[in-house]
Amino acid sequence: MSIIGRRGIHFLHKLNAENVPVALIEKGQSRVIDASLTLIRERAKLKGELVRALGGAVASTSLLGVPLGHNSSFLQGPAFAPPRIREAIWCGSTNSTTEEGKELNDPRVLTDVGDVPVQEIRDCGVDDDRLMNVISESVKLVMEQDPLRPLVLGGDHSISYPVVRAVSEKLGGPVDILHLDAHPDIYHAFEDNKYSHASSFARIMEGGYARRLLQVGIRSINNEGRVQGKRFGVEQYEMRTFSRDRHFLENLKLGEGVKGVYISIDVDCLDPAFAPGVSHIEPGGLSFRDVLNILHNLQGDVVAADVVEFNPQRDTVDGMTAMVAAKLVRELAAKISK
Repeated sequence: MSIIGRRGIHFLHKLNAENVPVALIEKGQSRVIDASLTLIRERAKLKGELVRALGGAVASTSLLGVPLGHNSSFLQGPAFAPPRIREAIWCGSTNSTTEEGKELNDPRVLTDVGDVPVQEIRDCGVDDDRLMNVISESVKLVMEQDPLRPLVLGGDHSISYPVVRAVSEKLGGPVDILHLDAHPDIYHAFEDNKYSHASSFARIMEGGYARRLLQVGIRSINNEGRVQGKRFGVEQYEMRTFSRDRHFLENLKLGEGVKGVYISIDVDCLDPAFAPGVSHIEPGGLSFRDVLNILHNLQGDVVAADVVEFNPQRDTVDGMTAMVAAKLVRELAAKISK
């Protein structure tokens, strides 16, 4: 665990050592959580009112940052990703039009409700059970403001569990998930951490939040990953057979009979030649155009998405991976908005 990750735990231990009443600690934690949710609620309300006033949007993408990195098994850097991704989205080196012709400067295409203040909440000693609930509630607050749909900026991949849970609960049923990643992230509890970024999809499938889970780009999988995949009926498409599977994956039709499609993109699904700024560098991945072809050709109602595991501390000096993550966000926003 990083120094940042340990800070809240040390604070709580110090309070306990000073015999501060538990009820007082819990009251303070609740105030911080309530304030955090109020901030997200009011921002989402403001952006929802703006989009509705403009009219004409059936669905509008809204960014929500979740700067969480302490559930990483190797490096904690993904916690610093959301502001770097936002900076790259609006970088003057490119225009604001997506490849399919949508204009990101139009609030009916893209708005932003800010970040869940993860570290401030953890600094109060709030544990992961409550933190995951805060993330879920934040996602639901965005979804309450029709036509906003959440596009979540991670953070490590542990955030996908509370986000998908919130989406499924809010919509009233399971979704189909398209998961692009070098790893299946389906360990039962990696390093004895049920919220590990390597266990997020085990929690999702256990909870019944997904009908179908398609994992694409896999090239680092062990026996447990395959056993867990079979246990949950996961459709795992490994890179070693991508040339065979390409036509199917570039012509997906998902979401029929369920509440829609959720897309989760771990930046390390890409070959590190395209995205070196990740914690777990795994050669032999997808090209950027492979990913865009899959996204652009996907048929289905995309109700929410996330982009996770970009690690700015491992990026190139010129921020190449930040621009890659931003491009993914831009194209996902175009896919969600209608």
